Amino acid sequence: MKAKIVITPKKAVLDPQGKTVQTALEHMGYAGVAAVHVGKYIEIDLQPGTDKAAATTALNEAAHKFLSNPVIEDYRLEIVD
Repeated sequence: MKAKIVITPKKAVLDPQGKTVQTALEHMGYAGVAAVHVGKYIEIDLQPGTDKAAATTALNEAAHKFLSNPVIEDYRLEIVD
């Protein structure tokens, strides 16, 4: 199993990296880009036989307490077989 965690800035938080990428894309001729959000992607390989429900609970806790900053970031956790 693999856990995939995507961390992005909250919508209300200024994202200077995203704005820089958006501006660069526009200058390169890519039209129609309304917004860009730059975040983090974390992939975790889980041991064979790991309980999916227990892993989900533990990784949600880790993502909230350690991997993301809940004040300014949202995260999405997905566990795939």
